[in-house]
Amino acid sequence: MSKAPWVFQLHGDARGIARKLGAGIDARIFPGERVMLSVVRVEPNSSGTIHSHPEEQWGVLLEGRCTRIQNGEEVEATAGDFWYTPGGVSHGVRTGATSAVILDIFSPPRAEYRQAGEGFGTAVTKTG
Repeated sequence: MSKAPWVFQLHGDARGIARKLGAGIDARIFPGERVMLSVVRVEPNSSGTIHSHPEEQWGVLLEGRCTRIQNGEEVEATAGDFWYTPGGVSHGVRTGATSAVILDIFSPPRAEYRQAGEGFGTAVTKTG
């Protein structure tokens, strides 16, 4: 029995839009009209660029461990933890010896994530 076209799979659903966010960080994007889901896989010992964007974002750590960085504060997160990031707030993530699977939820959907690509799109990145 096949699943309905509106049912998706967390692991390996090829219908998602592929996006490489950085070295060791890959996402599958599932856009809707008013909200966008992004399944992000972070390999061990990987770090995302600290960045911000105008869209609000919720994140849920589904598997593994990571350090969530937001507004300069670092918090160790384990599976089941979730967080809220208002638009315009600097944030990022890094892993140690353990990988992580994160479900990010954006509202409104990020326009640049509606197509395959690399990087954080038009997000403002922080250096230094």
